[in-house]
Amino acid sequence: MKKSPQLIAGVILLLGGSLSSVSYGQKPKIIKAKPAPAAKPAASKTAAGKPDAVAESVEPDKVLYDKALDFLKHGHYTEARLNFQTLINTYPDSEYLAKAKLGTADSFYKEGGTSNMVQAIAEYKDFITFFPFLDEAPYAQMQVGMGHYRMMEKSDRDSTQAQQAEQEFQTFMLKYPQSPLTPKAEQYLRDVQEILADGEFKIGRYYYLRARSYPAAYPAATARLMEVSERYPLYSQADQALWMLADVYMRAKQFSKNEDDKNHWADLAGQCYDQILKNYPLSKLAPNAKSQLTSMGMAVPPADPDAIERMKQQQAYAQTHRSTRASLLSLPMGMIKSNPDVSLAARSGTPTLSAPDNVVSATDVLKTGAAGPNFTVSASMPPADAGAGGGAADSSTPVEAMPTSGAGAPSSGIGVEIISAPASDAAAAADASPTPAVSTSSTSEAAPAVAAPASSATSPSGVSGSSTDSTPQGSQTASGQNQAAPTPQTASKNDSSTESTSKKKKGLKKIIPF
Repeated sequence: MKKSPQLIAGVILLLGGSLSSVSYGQKPKIIKAKPAPAAKPAASKTAAGKPDAVAESVEPDKVLYDKALDFLKHGHYTEARLNFQTLINTYPDSEYLAKAKLGTADSFYKEGGTSNMVQAIAEYKDFITFFPFLDEAPYAQMQVGMGHYRMMEKSDRDSTQAQQAEQEFQTFMLKYPQSPLTPKAEQYLRDVQEILADGEFKIGRYYYLRARSYPAAYPAATARLMEVSERYPLYSQADQALWMLADVYMRAKQFSKNEDDKNHWADLAGQCYDQILKNYPLSKLAPNAKSQLTSMGMAVPPADPDAIERMKQQQAYAQTHRSTRASLLSLPMGMIKSNPDVSLAARSGTPTLSAPDNVVSATDVLKTGAAGPNFTVSASMPPADAGAGGGAADSSTPVEAMPTSGAGAPSSGIGVEIISAPASDAAAAADASPTPAVSTSSTSEAAPAVAAPASSATSPSGVSGSSTDSTPQGSQTASGQNQAAPTPQTASKNDSSTESTSKKKKGLKKIIPF
């Protein structure tokens, strides 16, 4: 009986402990045992007992390729290149090898910048070298030209990138004339040639205006104007170049004493006036050219219908697009921008596809009997059915230039957005420009064949001034002084010592002899 209170106290403590573990108003939690995980189903098999191709398509090279494409899509260019290079180095026999090399070039191109653009051009050229017969080869060639196009500077600055872009687009036009990208490449080539021609024209116009007070500048002006009129008939100011060139020939006629020389320079001037009336019939200088031919007793040629249509289209495009762009800020913004303005470039016509001739020398263009420009490159429009995709790309919106994949080849999805020109028409390949003949007669550097009196001034409205000098033939210098005609031996020495280097077009500046 003495232990009963202690026993009762122990029972109470046990009951209190069990009740304290359960909170008031809540039921005790019941933990259920989790069932054993079910075994994963085996790969599905076809009726023939072979594993499904979708289940077996997880290949490591494809995983790398898809991951690189995803990085490229979201602008992570460094990570994309890392995966492309890993695929190329680890799986040299992969079916995605060519796509990976093209993707590496695209990553450099889309990232932008001068160094990346140079690297992109090198990668695209490597792709063309190793995979020249793939369907993506035209796209790679197009991108090589676009790389130089994006680095192109204004017409009054270094023209190296513009010259290289011209060569690459010409290569594309000659190698892939049936490509869907041909109309776009043709328009880009017209843009590039507009910039190159504008640079030559500005230099020629500078020497032409300077020749009013310094007649020795006429040969330098003639050489530049001849190149513009020969090689770039689609240039927006080609009619002005022809007019100035004709004016130089008319002045050479004035200062010639021999009747044959006068007829020779008159014929060259007449050819320039003919070209204005044929290829630029809607030009403001066409009436003046017609009056000049009439006064010279030469036949007036009819206008080319294709040239009329081309100029009408160009004028309509100018009214449609440039009216909205004109503003007070256009001129100062153009001075700040480093990229060239190609808004004046032609939107139709066949661009020049021939390599530049390296024969026009400023010391030969105004010698006695010198040949004039060769007008073999036509500025007329091509036939309506010439070329592929003639009506494409008359829009200023960007166009996705995607390389086409061959049958059975995996789709890459690689392609960069090529900034499209405002308009483009299909054109056939132009004939190569032949080499103009150069006279072999020689004079000293101090005695150019043409001179202008200090009191006379040239203007596009006509040729003014007349020659009153009665010095013997072949003895008049550029400054009006008398000089004896050189002997054959002296002339040969002068040729070897004073003749300037021919015009260099491969990235070098032309050497002016004055």
